[in-house]
Amino acid sequence: MAVRLLVVGGGRIGGALVGGLVAAGWEPGDIAVVEPSAKRRRELGAEHPGLVVAEGPEPVSAEGGAVLAVKPEVAEPACAAIGSSGSPRVLSVVAGVSTERLEAVLPDEVVVVRAMPNAAVLARAGASAMAGGVRARVADLDWAEGILSAVGTVVRLPERLLHAVTGLSGSGPAYVFLVAEALIEAGVAAGLDRQTSRALVTATLTGSAALLAETGRAPEELRAEVTSPGGTTAAGLRALEARAVRSAFLEAVAAATERSRQLGH
Repeated sequence: MAVRLLVVGGGRIGGALVGGLVAAGWEPGDIAVVEPSAKRRRELGAEHPGLVVAEGPEPVSAEGGAVLAVKPEVAEPACAAIGSSGSPRVLSVVAGVSTERLEAVLPDEVVVVRAMPNAAVLARAGASAMAGGVRARVADLDWAEGILSAVGTVVRLPERLLHAVTGLSGSGPAYVFLVAEALIEAGVAAGLDRQTSRALVTATLTGSAALLAETGRAPEELRAEVTSPGGTTAAGLRALEARAVRSAFLEAVAAATERSRQLGH
């Protein structure tokens, strides 16, 4: 029996997509996961009773599609295997592998959509950007967005901009975690115990992100609101600007973007 969605790769991202779709109302039996690790297949089956877990591609319905969620070094052979499933479209979440390369190993009629999600999809709060290949139509992009939106926010961009997305939101969680590490250490240095410092930093970061998301206001406006002239926040911001923290983030995103371009060749 043909499945609605074939997920090739049951690792962190593939597993997160399955979990997000099931939470959004998909029946586990409508999804098949191809995963070489027997241990991981057992884990997925236990997490989602009724989920089809297999070592090779299952047939896909004409209205469905496949997700490619494997390591870049095996992306092309894994994608070629999808061609035998009858899937009319493939959503690739493989970093650095172009739609052109994947289209080259698939039957001529199969559509490819490429996406760059970040690690926050594991908490169903991810940021994903996607781009269609040469055969992709609006219906294919709508289908791909429906899959990705189960684990967070989705934007549509030209494929040439996915390197910038990789440098910004793809690598972005690591930048935020580094900021969290630094703030926790700063709290400890100021006299707080580590557990308290961590709790306060975590709440500060999640609360600040919620303000950005829920108010829709620009970050510079919100920053100005909490910065009293001559106050404590102004003193802290002055120290950060003196050490070119803003410039460091600009350089970090630029460096990660360039590295993405290099890896894509």
